[in-house]
Amino acid sequence: MPDTSAVITKVISEHHAIRGHIKLVGDTVNDIEALVTLERAHAEWTQSSITALIEKQNRMQQAMSLLEQGLKNHFAFEEDALLPLLGELLAKAIVHEHHGISRQIDGAKTMLANMKLERAEQRELLSQKSEAQGIINHLCQSVEEHTQHEETIMNMMKKALQGNT
Repeated sequence: MPDTSAVITKVISEHHAIRGHIKLVGDTVNDIEALVTLERAHAEWTQSSITALIEKQNRMQQAMSLLEQGLKNHFAFEEDALLPLLGELLAKAIVHEHHGISRQIDGAKTMLANMKLERAEQRELLSQKSEAQGIINHLCQSVEEHTQHEETIMNMMKKALQGNT
């Protein structure tokens, strides 16, 4: 097993990469919002605007898959290398958050896969956009909060290690 300092450094480094994936997912939601706001100025959606919206949906699904894979790898590393360094209750709390985030990702992926944009009326498009935005924003917030929890723990562990030297 790597030394404690190396584990802490790796977890913090991975958190920075995860924030990049979160930004990618969040930016995609903002792109859809910008598109819907622009299109709302028109009376009807044209075929090209639906095509553009579907393209945005596909990009959001790709970004979600990238985030999911990155988090799976990160969570696996943490649960293997980090959790043994923590007490039982703190380790349980972190795993609980990991499972909650994984469930949110599954829910977001399902919602994105079930969005039917091709024949939707403007009201339905706005409703679907709003639902997607809410789910993605909640997921991004959950991951960010989890990252902050872990980084607080990592920084406290670093201080403890520095105090021992």
